[in-house]
Amino acid sequence: MWAQRRLRYLREHRPILYANLKTSGKLRSHLADVEEQANALFLRLVKDCAASEGITEQLKAEKPMEWVQRMNNIKVRAREIINNDLIYA
Repeated sequence: MWAQRRLRYLREHRPILYANLKTSGKLRSHLADVEEQANALFLRLVKDCAASEGITEQLKAEKPMEWVQRMNNIKVRAREIINNDLIYA
């Protein structure tokens, strides 16, 4: 998911960088690195935010809809951070 977003961004907004990566043969490794970094950052952000906001398994068991809402909110924020810091940078 992240690599595809990065690839689309490079093609549309950074064509020179895209061409340089493609002609040097480093495009695939660049996209793989972005994917790996983004996945690791996403998991870390979700875990840290959930812990800091007190979202626990107990909340999941007692109030599942609230847990889902709060976790979805955290995931949206994490995606925004990754988009700004890794994908569209």
